[in-house]
Amino acid sequence: MTNHSPDPSSVAIDLGLITKYDVSGPRYTSYPTAPCFVEPFSDAEVVAEVERIRRQTPNRPVSLYVHVPFCDTVCFYCACNKLVTKDRTQAAVYLDLLFQEIEAVGRLVSQERSVKQLHLGGGTPTFLSLEELASLFQHLRRHFNILPDGVGEYGIEIDPREVPPGAIDRLRAMGFNRISFGVQDTDPQVQRAVNRIQPMDLNRRVVAEARAAGFQSVNLDLIYGLPLQNRESFGSSLVAVLDELDPDRLAIFNYAHLPHYFTPQRRIHAEQLPSAAEKLAIMERTIETLLKRGYVFIGMDHFAKPDNELAVAQKGRVLHRNFQGYTTHADCDLFGLGVSSISQVGEVFAQNHKTLETYREAVSQGRSPIYRGLKRTRDDQIRNTVINRLICRFALDFTEVETLFGVVFGDYFRDELVALQPLVADGLVHLHPGGIEVMPVGKLMIRNICMVFDWHLTHGTSKKTFSKTL
Repeated sequence: MTNHSPDPSSVAIDLGLITKYDVSGPRYTSYPTAPCFVEPFSDAEVVAEVERIRRQTPNRPVSLYVHVPFCDTVCFYCACNKLVTKDRTQAAVYLDLLFQEIEAVGRLVSQERSVKQLHLGGGTPTFLSLEELASLFQHLRRHFNILPDGVGEYGIEIDPREVPPGAIDRLRAMGFNRISFGVQDTDPQVQRAVNRIQPMDLNRRVVAEARAAGFQSVNLDLIYGLPLQNRESFGSSLVAVLDELDPDRLAIFNYAHLPHYFTPQRRIHAEQLPSAAEKLAIMERTIETLLKRGYVFIGMDHFAKPDNELAVAQKGRVLHRNFQGYTTHADCDLFGLGVSSISQVGEVFAQNHKTLETYREAVSQGRSPIYRGLKRTRDDQIRNTVINRLICRFALDFTEVETLFGVVFGDYFRDELVALQPLVADGLVHLHPGGIEVMPVGKLMIRNICMVFDWHLTHGTSKKTFSKTL
């Protein structure tokens, strides 16, 4: 595909364009998105899909996601599914339930199917003690065919405030080989404003221990749009992270202030939030800095070193996006374990109960904790391919879609190509006879581009009020 993009180190946009496209929209960790899931939804749908896959591709690999919902303290910006508590005994009770679900799902998944990817998220997985984490990993090994350390990708999200010296070595010894954590901002004033006090020397220690222990990738998160931030302060935080921590991957998230949905955000003073113009300046400087430092813009909010597996996957056109974010494992079925977790098995999505109480009630009674889900239609499959290509490759080849699904792209998406014209006129995308290419400014608004092809969104079957796209 011909590259019509200007210098990738320059992303110049104006506030008027940002304002025009700053609308509510999904983040497309799936298509259809989770608000389209229906309830009730039977686990029999998952069982039937697993059986279909067993007959057709018995060796199809597996990815596991385990949700640990607990946090010791609340970060005011957080919109994750979590339970804030100082009571560490709750972890043991939760693990008993989790072990029961692991055993049930393990019985469903054939040992012929190897686990290529595992991720512990939250909440804060390191809310669990090291002994509890080791027991959890051992239980997963007992019930799933987890590949050796040098083959599989096994990640854990940590909170540096929860890991004393020596803990990182023990996590590596358990089998984890990728580690991620949030820095968010290094400015003490910003940290106080969002109730996350995390000194830079703590970040340095954890990263140094992770490198020494042999973790294959260290991935960090920053958030822009938090109270008391401005282009200078956030720029300083970013440079400090790059110079002192040297992450393999960086996620730069836009803070969405939705206090009517997320109670902790009510403790953030709205008058301290940066203006739209200031957020634009922060975003422009951040992208410019990262690209000049050699990072690759691999997808929405995400950057990686050019030799990182995700950057290599994007270049090789095999990058994929799912509920775990960007991944190289598009060939895996994803089984979510724990409260609120989401599975994607073949063409079936299924989500566990969102509250600990309803999850506990189901599992303790020997029932599946699944409460809602969806089975994709053929139209969903076609649109998923289009959206995934755009959000992972910043490009779409019409012939590829036509070959996969036996459709004529221009006919099937006639209305969408018309709806795309204003985005073409504004310079977000380049439309040519063979496909679509996302321009540098369009990469910042990739959700808006994907929304054009979202049938559920345009036809009102997706009921959630989403966060702003920028």
